[in-house]
Amino acid sequence: MVPKPNFLILMVDQLNGTLFPDGPAEWLHAPNLRRLAARSSRFANAYTASPLCAPGRASFMSGQLPSRMRVYDNAAEFASDIPCFTHHLRRAGYHTCLSGKMHFVGPDQLHGFEARLTTDIYPADFGWTPDYRKPGERIEWWYHNMGSVTGAGVAEISNQMEYDDEVAHHAKAKLYDLARGHDARPWCLTVSFTHPHDPYVARRRYWDLYADCAHLAPVQPDPGYAAQDPHSKRIFDANDWRSFTITPEDVARARRAYFANISYLDDKIGEILDVLEDTRQEAVIVFVSDHGDMLGERGMWFKMSFYDGSARVPLMIATPGRAGRSVADPVSTLDVLPTLADLAGIDLSDIAPWSDGETLLPLIAGGTRSAPVAMEYAAEGSITPLVGLRQGRWKYTACRADPEQLFDMDADPQERVNLASDPAHAETLRDLRAQAQARWDLDRFDAEVRESQARRWVVYEALRNGAYFPWDFQPLQQASERYMRNHMDLNVVEERQRFPRGE
Repeated sequence: MVPKPNFLILMVDQLNGTLFPDGPAEWLHAPNLRRLAARSSRFANAYTASPLCAPGRASFMSGQLPSRMRVYDNAAEFASDIPCFTHHLRRAGYHTCLSGKMHFVGPDQLHGFEARLTTDIYPADFGWTPDYRKPGERIEWWYHNMGSVTGAGVAEISNQMEYDDEVAHHAKAKLYDLARGHDARPWCLTVSFTHPHDPYVARRRYWDLYADCAHLAPVQPDPGYAAQDPHSKRIFDANDWRSFTITPEDVARARRAYFANISYLDDKIGEILDVLEDTRQEAVIVFVSDHGDMLGERGMWFKMSFYDGSARVPLMIATPGRAGRSVADPVSTLDVLPTLADLAGIDLSDIAPWSDGETLLPLIAGGTRSAPVAMEYAAEGSITPLVGLRQGRWKYTACRADPEQLFDMDADPQERVNLASDPAHAETLRDLRAQAQARWDLDRFDAEVRESQARRWVVYEALRNGAYFPWDFQPLQQASERYMRNHMDLNVVEERQRFPRGE
């Protein structure tokens, strides 16, 4: 019987996939990711299912679009009856463990993980719920604003550095523990960082790596608010752009800190990969982000958009014994679940009718893909849901409130020219529009989002009135079962906790 592979999933937050055209761009100081890329299948055109943390991550976990799960935004409950890759693996005999962020909202803070080593960095309740009944309203205490850009710079510790330092520490300790062999099951360890997500603040030693960087200015200048498409204008408004004056120096500092934090992550990932190698463990390694960051391109920052800076993500899969290769076909983070299941020999037929991804193994083996990649967005900065398809060279977006968009990603990778009104591309537009209409009922989608938002506002206000019981995950440590205690045999402890033994 062929043993089931272990899985090490390395997830980062808000990493722009255009910086990973075939592994990390050559000018990034990322030697560990570059080494990983050399032995990985590298998906140059991978897209998030939704360009926002909670819906993007829930889709990654479940292989389902946000509309199917009702995880529309960063405060929508992720229901506990939705099978995730963790459930499928546990059902097949795996140990599953999470160190770091997954932005689960609701009382289920495990979603198939048998162990969770840290708390999350963001709240688990309904307090960040948008409200389509109040278009244009900013919720000051949690919406992004441009202070992340004007405040960019150097610090030796921050809220996010503290978190990611802890995530890496617990991940390394877990790998050492797995190596001891006390649990014979195959394992899946997910290590999920919050960098390079804004605020754009980096440690000096990483900041200094980019002193002479030639990429501190965006490729596309800000055309001005009036020239933006309607959804982009709403994102500008949600980010409170009128309250800030953004200078070229601000932009350069923010981008420099962002690049520096990629190098910070590279160090953390290198430490984890070193432990894996030093403990002689073998695993399929997946490197992925939940969504991207516009990084000042066309004046836009953060995510919430279907433009490539926001929606395109790095995705690399290293399989022991398989040579690395580059894959150009568009793929989705939705495809990770069926790929893990395929590698582990797990039958997904029980849930196949309700899945939105497909296994990547045929592409890894050299095949091609014709099915479109689907995206959805129904959170802050929107007033009604947006949907998108990436198929071959084409990207199509639709929204009840906005004109359609059609981009030729081969001829126009910067998405400068909307071809939706060009008669020469009318047939392509009709085909993609028909595919979108067959997949989505935008009237129903809008109604379901509004119903969900209204319900959550009632529940959140009620639960914050009087005694408050948080859903945030509380990691527990059984201190009396660690190191040496008087109910233990010292000789047994020393022998069991040593790896390798006899050297």
